[in-house]
Amino acid sequence: MDMHKEVSLQVDTTTEHDYAHLSNLLQEFTSIPDIDKAWHFKSESSATLDLQGMFSITQPDLLGNKKRKLIMSCNILKESGSSAKFLWAPFPVEMSGVSMVVPSPSGSKLLIIRNPENEEAPSSFEIWSSSQIEKEFHIPQLVHGSVYNDGWFEGVSWNLDETFIAYVAEEPSPEKPTFDHMGYKKGSSADKDCGCWKGQGDWEDDWGETYAGKRQPSLFVININRGEVHAVKGIDKSLSVGQVVWAPFTEGLEQYLVFVGWSSGTRKLGIKYCSNRPCAIYAVRAPHHELEFHSTEDLLALNLTHTISSAYFPRFR
Repeated sequence: MDMHKEVSLQVDTTTEHDYAHLSNLLQEFTSIPDIDKAWHFKSESSATLDLQGMFSITQPDLLGNKKRKLIMSCNILKESGSSAKFLWAPFPVEMSGVSMVVPSPSGSKLLIIRNPENEEAPSSFEIWSSSQIEKEFHIPQLVHGSVYNDGWFEGVSWNLDETFIAYVAEEPSPEKPTFDHMGYKKGSSADKDCGCWKGQGDWEDDWGETYAGKRQPSLFVININRGEVHAVKGIDKSLSVGQVVWAPFTEGLEQYLVFVGWSSGTRKLGIKYCSNRPCAIYAVRAPHHELEFHSTEDLLALNLTHTISSAYFPRFR
């Protein structure tokens, strides 16, 4: 007597209906793009157009298990009363491999940042005009690591005359000790040198969560005319910085950068999902004026909000 029972591997009709219904819902939800950032500029090319808009949007890529980054532009016309009419471009443009997109204040230039894919590759900064790429800079890991684009430490800011860009990136990796068959070896050597190996160096705490393995966020300024990058001096090493903006410029006075600083204390223990961490807004002189400093005190960042426990997202109108 055959004791084996035939087991049906087919999905029942009700379950199939649920699968189809839920998959349709998922497709409908993921077809709706998210607007991450938006900018508007005064139109100087036409007397009839009032404003031009630019939007950074993302949309899930289910098959690739990632997000697509796209740019959409529009013209904005003022109509009677307080209403406005949006004239959208026919299609968005996908920005493949792009970490950040930041237009200049006038809208005449566009900064595109591509973070390195490994610990040896440089960061790429591209400056685009309306029809072509004007300049491209590759920032080696010896200067800094990846630019922060997390929405929290993240900060990229053009100055008013669009010659300098301030941004937040991982500080450069400290030099690791090198050893060979004779023991410790003075000086640096390539990681792939035959007969040598490198230690890990001193252990450093990170902010955990989505920041595991990322180095401390630090402040840098690039001169887009010369391609020179300078780390901003005067910021205490205990501060993790973010959300940098240029302070309004006054003719004849020094330019300042305003940023948020989080003091790590003894342990960092997360920040993205613990947004109530104590922080303060600081101001520091921009590094391209450092030759004009007359004392060490001129370099030090100034705490602008020392009377309150938490302050972030500085903005000027």
